[in-house]
Formats: sequence, C-alpha cells, structure tokens
Amino acid sequence: MPTSSQDNRILVLGIGNILWADEGFGVRTVEEFHRRYDVPDNVTILDGGTQGLYLVNYLEEADRLIVFDAIDYGLAPGQLKLVRDDEVPRFTGAKKMSLHQTGFQEVISAADLLGRCPKHLVLIGCQPLDLEDWGGPLTAPVRGQIAPAIDLACQILAEWGVEVRPRREPLPASERLLGNDIDHLNYEMRPA
Repeated sequence: MPTSSQDNRILVLGIGNILWADEGFGVRTVEEFHRRYDVPDNVTILDGGTQGLYLVNYLEEADRLIVFDAIDYGLAPGQLKLVRDDEVPRFTGAKKMSLHQTGFQEVISAADLLGRCPKHLVLIGCQPLDLEDWGGPLTAPVRGQIAPAIDLACQILAEWGVEVRPRREPLPASERLLGNDIDHLNYEMRPA
C-alpha cells in the first residue's frame, strides 16, 4: 500500500473511439465509472478517446494507472482480461485494431523514456465483437462487461488503498465526461 498521497497519484483512463461500435468500450466504461463513483482528490478520471501521444503528460503525472480499452486478445466476444505492469505494453501492441492502440503503446514507451511512466499499470481489456459498425453502439456482449470492468477497477483501487464512494446525488450534466449528446445514454441508448 502506498505510504503517502504524493506517491499515489492515480489516473483512471478510458481509451477508444465511440464511433466504431465496440471500439468505444474504454470510453464508455470510464464514463460510467465517473457517473457512479466519487473518488478522492488524488484520483483523476479521464476520457482519453483517441488522443494518442497527447496523453503522455497525463501519464507523467500519475504514479498508478488503470486503463479501460477494447483489446483483441483472441478470446470470446465480451470476455474481460486484466493485465498488469510489464505485461501492459506487450498486450496493447499485440494485435492492432485501431490507430489509438498503437498510439497508446507509444504513450507508455514515451513516458517510460522520460523516466515518468507510472510505477503500476493495469489494463482492463474487453474482447470486442464488432469494430466495423460506423456510428453503431456497443454490442450486447461488450456492453454487458462495463459493470464487471468497473468492479475490477474498484478492486484494484481498494488494493491501492483508495476508497471509491457511490455518488449520493446524480452527476450533474455539467460534470459529465462527455457532453453534447455523445454521452452513452444520449448517443447509443436513445430510442430508435
């Protein structure tokens, strides 16, 4: 367990592209995590989208990192896989499914070269089913893994001595990670 909050700056990051069906898993998961939970000041929750190398500064400021992403592990669609520390760069570059994955592997490498890669890395990846549906929603098997992925993140945070608390009040629209009707409820879940 960390000995001080100065050695415990944590970044909870979702990456992916919400325009390509299951590719949006990471963004939708971090969005839901933020909607459900209030976290201490040493925890930053970020929708990293497809920002690639622009994320280096955020990694440099973190001692610990949790990433949600859609990763092709070659598993059954919707299956979660958790990898830690030295395994993370290997898996994010194992099978490139989109430009952001190559970019994220480069982000980790760049932060490492600068001597500021987080000491602890956790990747919570979900096996996608569909990455070809432009503008389409998450598929049912992947959407069904949002809550279990959040539960895994909460377990990791607890291991790191961080208490997350369920929000007592709904998150105001002004504090959501995604606005302008691209949040999960408005973008994917609206009635046809």
